[in-house]
Amino acid sequence: TLYAEKDVDGANLDRIQIIKGWVDEAGETHEKIIDVTWSGDRSPNEEGKLPAVGNTVDLITALYTNDIGSPTLIGSWTDPEFDAGQRSFYYARAIEIPTPRWSTYDAVRNRLPLLPEV
Repeated sequence: TLYAEKDVDGANLDRIQIIKGWVDEAGETHEKIIDVTWSGDRSPNEEGKLPAVGNTVDLITALYTNDIGSPTLIGSWTDPEFDAGQRSFYYARAIEIPTPRWSTYDAVRNRLPLLPEV
């Protein structure tokens, strides 16, 4: 079971992922990202990719709202490809909704234009 809760003063959560890594018989390392649970009424597409949660970032003020995402997420996952003989590792990560980048905060604070490559 996986459970995540947003920081008190932070952004809502987009999703919880499991990252699985393993080493194959040839010694090559691999990683796989699995979306376990997510906010909203989204569903993975035909390729298994989950659509973006959205974006509430205001590039003029460098503010965002918690109108999207969820304050808490809970889900469970079992590895359908588990092999006790295969060396592997797993870790979970909780991803927040989009928030302003540091460069956006700096641009707004200093009344500068946003960098085009950001």
